[in-house]
Amino acid sequence: MPSSPERCDGVTRREFLRLGSLAPLGLGCADLLRLQAQAIETGTAPTRKPARSCILLWLDGGPSHIDTFDPKPDAPIEVRSPFQSIPTSISGVHLSEHLARTAKQMRHVALIRSLTHELGNHDTGSRFLLTGHRPSPALDHPSLGSVVAWHARQSGQILPPYIAIPGDGVGGQSNAARAGYLPGAFNAFNTGTNPGRVPDLQLPDGISFERSDRRRDMLARLDRFAGLPETDPLVRNRDAFHDQAYRLIASNEARNAFSLDAEKPTTREAYGNGRLGTGCLLARRLVEAGSRFVTVVDHGWDTHQQIARELPDSRFPGSGKIPSLDRAYAALLDDLHQRGLLESTLVVLMGEFGRTPKLNALGGRDHWPRAGFVALAGGGVRGGQVIGATNPFGESPIDRAVSPQDLAFSILSLLGIDPATELSTPSGRPVRLLNEGALIRELLG
Repeated sequence: MPSSPERCDGVTRREFLRLGSLAPLGLGCADLLRLQAQAIETGTAPTRKPARSCILLWLDGGPSHIDTFDPKPDAPIEVRSPFQSIPTSISGVHLSEHLARTAKQMRHVALIRSLTHELGNHDTGSRFLLTGHRPSPALDHPSLGSVVAWHARQSGQILPPYIAIPGDGVGGQSNAARAGYLPGAFNAFNTGTNPGRVPDLQLPDGISFERSDRRRDMLARLDRFAGLPETDPLVRNRDAFHDQAYRLIASNEARNAFSLDAEKPTTREAYGNGRLGTGCLLARRLVEAGSRFVTVVDHGWDTHQQIARELPDSRFPGSGKIPSLDRAYAALLDDLHQRGLLESTLVVLMGEFGRTPKLNALGGRDHWPRAGFVALAGGGVRGGQVIGATNPFGESPIDRAVSPQDLAFSILSLLGIDPATELSTPSGRPVRLLNEGALIRELLG
């Protein structure tokens, strides 16, 4: 049977987004990073500008590292992938045979093969990777996508700074996990379920800007009548949403950024016409138009059975998870490079954890947080390298172990955000953006 959008924990794509786990490592632009400035003074960091924007490709469910970016062709048959491995543009580095397009783009990529943590549950693992904090009932940390929206709050940018593709259930949900202790206005903008046709970018029939302005004025009067101050979260969130919607609808430039109709057929074909390819193409258009962080989610990586059937194109072209990813990811890197956008756009590819080295009785692999991968490209990253390694069975790192905190710290730094930045909870409690983690210096060359 085809891979299901529902993970093994019973969470559908809509519920996953509602939980807020989509609040990814999307980060924004800030002034000079304190850490980078200190490093420059000591001659230990390059003087390149921070990345302006970030695209995160999130492989929801946990991609198998052994069957994709960390093959083990010499391992026993119960461990090694049913797929062959192929060389890449990095000498001595091999990937799955189903990543042929990506193999040619590896000169742009820094591949970390030693990502490791201990949270093997989808929800907790996702939150750990996408916030840089272990989940805790004591405090809901904001998604770093929400952090970029907070940093860009006074930029005057028409496009939302933080966008999720697809946006099933993101826009209008009250769950605070997405923005954590930040106001709900810093949640992701909802693109709807179809990235090729983003809804609600036109005024409804019979509604004019004049009528919209009157409605807004009426709401402000009612707030004053009810004694609600402008600083009340309800008022602030509603006004922020209204302002965002107004700017989008009123701007031809903003609406055009969401439209794929202007793209050449050859470009659309390069990305693939599936949901992931369409989402990646839309992400490129959005960062090109000025958005600071865009996440593209690909569901269906919770492969507990039949990896040999579910991951490749075993049924028809485009039916497999890996070939679709290969096409979309390679096209995105090449397109950004050709347009001169790769240096200013950080592209991050990852999921919440890897999969068990040993194939199970159903021909699949189960959850395995002890070993996984993350691929970073653009945004000042030195490509053409592999960082870290796992043992011959892909069980755990044997070189340069990288934690979720290290990864978050490094992405923040690449995007010009000081990981020591202090935010405030609604009660006024100061909270550091990150409490742990260190820069992965190999990324900077």
